[in-house]
Amino acid sequence: MSLKGKVYLIGAGPGDAGLITLRGAELLRQADVVVYDALVNRELLTLAPESAEIIYGGKRSNNHAIPQDDLNQLLVKKSKEGKKVVRLKGGDPYIFGRGGEEAIELNQEKVEFEVVPGISSIVAAPNYAGIPLTHRDNCSSFTVITGHEDPEKKKTALDWARLAQEPGTKVVLMGVERIGKIADALIENGLAKDTQVSMVRWGTTGRQKTISGTLGTIADIVTKTKFKAPAVTIIGNVCKHRKSLNWFEKRPLFGQRIIVTRTRKQASKLSHTLKDFGADVLEIPTIKIVPPSNNDPVIQSITGIGSYEWIIFTSPNGVTHFFDYFFKAYRDIRDLGNIRFAAVGPATAKKLEKLNLAIDLMPEIYTAEATAKALLKYQNFENVSVLLARAEESNSELPKLLEDQGAIVDDIPFYKTVPETEDRNGAVEALKEEGADWITFASSSAVKNFDARLGLAKICEKNPEIKLASIGPETTKALCDLDLPPTVEAKQHTITGLSKALLKYKS
Repeated sequence: MSLKGKVYLIGAGPGDAGLITLRGAELLRQADVVVYDALVNRELLTLAPESAEIIYGGKRSNNHAIPQDDLNQLLVKKSKEGKKVVRLKGGDPYIFGRGGEEAIELNQEKVEFEVVPGISSIVAAPNYAGIPLTHRDNCSSFTVITGHEDPEKKKTALDWARLAQEPGTKVVLMGVERIGKIADALIENGLAKDTQVSMVRWGTTGRQKTISGTLGTIADIVTKTKFKAPAVTIIGNVCKHRKSLNWFEKRPLFGQRIIVTRTRKQASKLSHTLKDFGADVLEIPTIKIVPPSNNDPVIQSITGIGSYEWIIFTSPNGVTHFFDYFFKAYRDIRDLGNIRFAAVGPATAKKLEKLNLAIDLMPEIYTAEATAKALLKYQNFENVSVLLARAEESNSELPKLLEDQGAIVDDIPFYKTVPETEDRNGAVEALKEEGADWITFASSSAVKNFDARLGLAKICEKNPEIKLASIGPETTKALCDLDLPPTVEAKQHTITGLSKALLKYKS
């Protein structure tokens, strides 16, 4: 007999993945099944376990992936199979989201459920556009209106005369296609033609776009700019504060769509940095880390660890996987013996420092040649035993340079990078359909795997506006091998350096 299932109706927020509640994120991480809507940021799906079943149940205009009745029954069925079902809905489940209908159906079917509120675009989109819905100098109330109703209908649930006379701000959801009729209805019922109006598309995301006008002009502006849904419309003189309060759209990388191509686990640091600068970030992991093809050399190096005088780590992954193997064989860090450590790059050094290990050498430039020069300047390497702990199929230049000086080098792969093929967050689909401004590469393997998966030259040919950013010389070489030299190369070959290169180019 299976355990009792439960459905969680969770508000995913208005678009910015960071605006989901802590409770919502916690439940997503525990989900067996996730059913998500069209306006949900698909980045949130990466919070779900890899084993979770992901189902698209979105609705846009008259295009319904799953009819509502069928969707209700799907939630019931999955929960009665004993599964933890997350129903992920844009904004808040109970605000124009049909969450109430789904909850009623669950109750009738005696399915246990929980509702997790979400931040609605009603307040979030105006906030990110620099518009306070209430302000002591303008108004002390606001009214929310559905834009799905046609104001010209003979029977309507909306009292346009009363709405026009209401002194507060008016917020219209889902009203882009009918904005002309809505404006006319409000003007005909007494609202001043010069009342200020702003419309915010894809609010709180890097794709946010805001247009402004008056009740008398907004319909023409929508047509002229080809403004499309989804959008929130704000009607009222609070819109005048946008000039001074528009914080979100003034960030240095706002409006730039940037592709991050690191592994799924490593992408977060660069993604967060770029998002803080206002970029619309799509994560397309091109590689994932797996064990090496042959564990025998790893086992031999770990069991003979006392014979080495140096261990050289060229990446944080090398540190992680070396010590994963080491602590399977030894219980005490002191079993490393009297060994020196070289770290290529500050991120690699930071990994060692977290283990309270002192770094004997870190080259100023993070290339094979610079690393070899720094090591040879440190000491004579003739007959010195070195363990190079890194990825399978890495560049052979560093061990050769050391061996040429008499070093005894064991170049051992402690992990392997393989192509990532999953598109759980929809980033590949978005790139193919909508293009991007930048693609960033933080390793030569990312370049090679991205090209193998998607055809980098074809992507650039189809989207000539795309620029390429490289973290350093090895990555640049991989791009040049494809006849695609990068627009920028980071001066400091780190994630921070890569971010700075993008900012400098933009400025």
